[in-house]
Amino acid sequence: MDRRQRKTRNAIFDAFTQLLSKKSFNSITVGEIIEIADIGRATFYAHFETKDFLLKELCRELFCHIFDAKEGNIGHRHIFECEAPDSVFLHLFMHLQKNDNHILDLLSCNNNELFLSYFQNELEHLIEDQNELFESEKTKNLPKDFVIKHISSTFVSTLKWWIKHKQEYSVQTVYTYFLSIIK
Repeated sequence: MDRRQRKTRNAIFDAFTQLLSKKSFNSITVGEIIEIADIGRATFYAHFETKDFLLKELCRELFCHIFDAKEGNIGHRHIFECEAPDSVFLHLFMHLQKNDNHILDLLSCNNNELFLSYFQNELEHLIEDQNELFESEKTKNLPKDFVIKHISSTFVSTLKWWIKHKQEYSVQTVYTYFLSIIK
């Protein structure tokens, strides 16, 4: 992607996250996004087929950032930036706590099924990549896809619980709770 395309894409993400801070995902229109991003409708559709694809890309950006930070690839530009801890799951909890790009708002909104499905799908790829963390005597005879689905569901449930409790527990505490359940 060239510099101009990246700049346009970032303007779309910025406009989208600005709107997410004020409105629910379902009430945001492509027209509002293009007005704030100061681009044409055709330009929006050249980058994203629909508003749903924009949402999917926001989720993908978060996980791409997590993967790249894990691999020490700091040269790749993301809409998420931070000093990454060693654990990818702690890293993910940190971004969620900061509510980077209103991602926590998306997870906690009423009509979050679409985003949760994208989030869980990306999470499953992350878990698969971290397979050694979850290997144990308990799981060695279980189908791998079952274990991955169980861990991703546990992560999402932990996250929902944390949101419900208004993040009164520290990131480290919630991360510890998550690990103690899955190990």
